[in-house]
Parts: sequence; structure tokens; C-alpha cells
Amino acid sequence: MKKILLIAGGLFCLFLNVQAQRKNIDKVVAVLGNNIILLSELNQQYAQYLNSGNPNNETVKCYLLQQMLVQKLLKQQAEIDSVMVDDNQVDNELDRRMRSQIQRAGGQDRLEQFLNKSVLQYKDEIRPDVKDQLIAQKMQGKITENVSITPLEVQKYYSSYKKDSLPDIPTEFEIGEIVLHPELTKAEKQKFHDKIDALRLRVKSGEDFGFLAKTYSEDPGSAPDGGDLGFFDRTVMAKEFTAMAFKLKAGEVSPVFETEFGFHILQVIERRGEQVHARHILVHPLTTPQSLDRVKLHADSIYNNLTATVAAKKLPFSAAASMYSDNKETKYNGGMMLYYDGVSERTTFIPADKVDPTVFLTVDTMKVGSISKPVMFTGADGKEGYKILFLKSKIAPHKGNLDQDYAKFKNKAQEQKNDRVLSEWFEKRRESTYIKIDEDYTTCNELKLWTKATTPSK
Repeated sequence: MKKILLIAGGLFCLFLNVQAQRKNIDKVVAVLGNNIILLSELNQQYAQYLNSGNPNNETVKCYLLQQMLVQKLLKQQAEIDSVMVDDNQVDNELDRRMRSQIQRAGGQDRLEQFLNKSVLQYKDEIRPDVKDQLIAQKMQGKITENVSITPLEVQKYYSSYKKDSLPDIPTEFEIGEIVLHPELTKAEKQKFHDKIDALRLRVKSGEDFGFLAKTYSEDPGSAPDGGDLGFFDRTVMAKEFTAMAFKLKAGEVSPVFETEFGFHILQVIERRGEQVHARHILVHPLTTPQSLDRVKLHADSIYNNLTATVAAKKLPFSAAASMYSDNKETKYNGGMMLYYDGVSERTTFIPADKVDPTVFLTVDTMKVGSISKPVMFTGADGKEGYKILFLKSKIAPHKGNLDQDYAKFKNKAQEQKNDRVLSEWFEKRRESTYIKIDEDYTTCNELKLWTKATTPSK
């Protein structure tokens, strides 16, 4: 073991010497096993931190470096255990981050001005790190996948609270929904079909597909990148989109075709076995007053069946949701909305401040067990329609207790146990892994445990 540590120490010195000979200002700030972390990588993480709207604070780099060490340790184990993520997962995460950062920056141009580079360049730069983060997350999940919690452990966790320190639980709602979007007739759709067909003809006449996608496509995820969707297989896109993409040869442009999202044209850029690289232009058909009138009549009919006074004719809300709702996320859950706080399991109990404001205005005045008349709404995607809402329960603010909040305390107890298992895992790996941190960061409180745990004995 001591010999391995000496070899690793020699490698660290070699890394430092190589970096010192470079003209640009970069150096190795940490070595973990056979992985290195460069100052430029740390600075890139800090730039992402700033672009997320956080204030300038150099001490944050201590925390970021600690997170990078955690990530490297998990990735190192993932390589041993053959834990991997595919390119589609990486692409989706990159797109999600770019949408978020573009929104925070106030537009793509502002973001590119802040980064001093194009979004495409930035995505290429951070892609390896995003992939490593996803692998680390997957490895962390594998470490805790068999960690279970018993009712006795939940009770023990709850008992660890002092009575006056129990959490305050705000007002919570359980809300069901039936979402109805209008369907356009063939005649109503025609002008949107003609709009995108005109763009197809412009591509055929020699205009740049990427420029037209950036200018006219209504897909916010891909339009900033000229419609580029990256590589994908047969499992991730709408079936009509997949069928068209895998039918075309590289360079070919499709005819106009329709999916649930609207009208598309696409161009295949490259094929690699069972993956295709394509870009597309999307046009959303807009609702018409006539289509809204039709869906309103349909909504009224469903509402009447839900509230029928004759029991034999009364339709259960959960059945109506599965039969009629256009929201795929809730229709097979009895129509019940789900809330996820980013840590615990999904739940039907939604804190009042997390309920959509337009929904809250309706349910706040409803009686528990009642069903609302159809209410018009506009979704985040701009689609208009009608919703029928069902207030299953409303829980008043209270101190946390096992009778009402067992699931919450169970999740917290599970998190605590997961953290303990992960801490034990990290402790064992730190003791058996060579770790060297640059002296500029040895004073960081966040990193003291790392340096202490891996200081080689003489």
C-alpha cells in the first residue's frame, strides 16, 4: 500500500511539473486515485454556480472541490462496477440545464455574452462533466438501493425530535384533475401545415435548415441549437417522429408530418447503427375559438356525469380521469396531481405554496370531496384547454405527527439511513484511496476530512 502511495505521489509531482511548464495559468488542484482535477475545471464549476444566479463568493470553491472529489470517487467505483449512462440521458440533462440557464440569463444572447462563447461550445465543454455527474448519481443510487426502513426505525426517528422542535407542516392539498385540450379539425390545422411546408420548400431551395429552425421552430429545447436533437434511439421520441427519422438517409429532409406536439419537418444528419442524429422544425397548431367551444361542451358533459344526482349514472372521478384526461402524468393515477420536493418520494400531498396559482384560486374555496365546474387554463407550453378539479383533502397547518405525516417522517428516516450508509462507504473508500489536495485548499474546512483520512503514514 505504501509503495502505491509513493507512486501516486510521484505522479502528482509529475502532473504539477507538466502544468508549471504550460504558459496558460492552470494546475492540478487535487488527485484522487488515477483521476486529477484541474483548476480550470474548478473554475468552470464556479462559473456555473455564478450563472445560476448566486453571488460572487470565492469560498464556495472549497465546497465545489469537495463535490468534485465525491464525484470522482463515485465515478472510480462506477468504472469497477460497470455502471454507465447512455448518451440520451446526457443530452437530455444538457438540454434541461441550457433551458434553465437561458431563462435565468434572460435569453440565449445574454447567456452567450456572459459565457463569452456560444451555447453549443459551452455544451460541448461541460458535456464530460455532466456525464460524470450522472454516473456518480447512478452509482450513489446503487450504493443505497437495498437500504430499507422499518416502522420501528420510523418511530425511533420521530422520537428523536423534542416536542417543541417538531416541524411545522403548512396547509396541504390533495387535488385531482381532468385535463381537456381542444382537437382541431383538418381544415383548422391546414394553415399550420402550410406554414411549415413553406419552410420545407425554403430548405429544398437551398436555405440553411439550422437558421430556419433557430428563427421559426417552436420547440424551445432545440430551436436555440438550430433544431439539433443530438443522437437518439427508437425509444425516446414520439412514434411518428421515430418512424420518419429512421426511414431517411443522412442529408435527407422529411415531408411534413404530425405528432402529438404539432407539425414537423426533420433532417437526418448522421446514422450510427440503431441511433440517429437529426434536427427538426416544429410548428404548434393554435387553438381556435370554435375548438375551445367544442371542448367546453365535452367538459360540461363530463362534469354532469361526475355530479349526477342518480347514483347509477354518477361517474367516479378516477374512472373519468383515466377515460378522458389528456394529462398522461396524472390520468393513470386516478387524476391525482403529484408533488416531488427533489429529495423524498413523490406524494399526492401538495404544500399550498407549491400549488399552481390558477388551480389554487379554484380549490381554495372548494369543500373537501367536491368537484369544480370546468375552468379554462393555459399551460406552460401555451396550450389552452379546460380542467375539472377534484379536492380530495385539505389538511390545515399543524405540528408534524405520525398519524398525519407518517410518510414524511418515513422519508426523512430513509434519507438519514441512506446518508449514514453513504458516509460509511465514503469513509472506507477514502482510507484506501490516494488523495492529494493542493496546498491552496488545505485550509478549507470542507476538505479537512479528505486530507486527514488519506494522509500516508511514514
